[in-house]
Amino acid sequence: MKTGRIGKFTVGLGLVIVCIIVIRVWLVPTIEQILVTTPEIQQNRLSSEEIPDFSSITDIPTKKQVFFDYMAPAVKHQNAIITAERNFLKGLLNNLENGQTLTQAELFKLKNLTARYNYPVKKFDEVSLSPLLERVDTVPAKMVLIQAANETGWGSSRFAKQGNNYFGQWCFSKGCGLVPKSRKPGLNHEVAAFDTPEDSIAAYMLNLNTNAAYRLLRSIRADLRAQNKQPSAEELVYGLLHYSERKHAYIDELLEMLRHNKKFLAGL
Repeated sequence: MKTGRIGKFTVGLGLVIVCIIVIRVWLVPTIEQILVTTPEIQQNRLSSEEIPDFSSITDIPTKKQVFFDYMAPAVKHQNAIITAERNFLKGLLNNLENGQTLTQAELFKLKNLTARYNYPVKKFDEVSLSPLLERVDTVPAKMVLIQAANETGWGSSRFAKQGNNYFGQWCFSKGCGLVPKSRKPGLNHEVAAFDTPEDSIAAYMLNLNTNAAYRLLRSIRADLRAQNKQPSAEELVYGLLHYSERKHAYIDELLEMLRHNKKFLAGL
């Protein structure tokens, strides 16, 4: 009798294990697929990919195309995240306009959003929150890619290779990044280091959307939105006047790069 019971127990345990394996094989990949294909929650597109050795590509047109092809998915991903945030904010403003009370979940998400975009607000109402739309907005992919190419020499700079920094962003605590070889005595800034290229893209976009130095860029973009126009790289690039000490010469250079690389940026 004992042997029979043990046998039944073993068979039952075996069936449970088989069920677990089936769930692992069929269900988990489905969940992972959802995470990858849903724009708002898809995982870092560049974190698991090997970064091309851009400096080893001697053919210039090939280097440009490889650079854009590698960076573009992450730019689109970050813009998808921002679009989801913007849609949430627009829906919330519409609800407030219609006299609806915000739910606890909406308030929680809204507090995180205002903190992320460095937008202090005392009262969550339509008047106070409407200006936040100027910050929670996308950045034209063409401008992002051209600026990354300009700042890194098509991905070949030391800061891109060693710190995944594609936009020359600075940080100010010791050890936060890479010390510039040309840093003047008495200065303490470093060029920020990121875990992945996409982290650099995300930080760059947030910088444009929050830093007072780029208020003009956000104003140009908001004006275009008010006219029901899609902001373009050629229009928003003028808002980068304070991105470089070279000012207007920097803007002219970016505009020239946009013109010369149209065929590589087609479809973006």
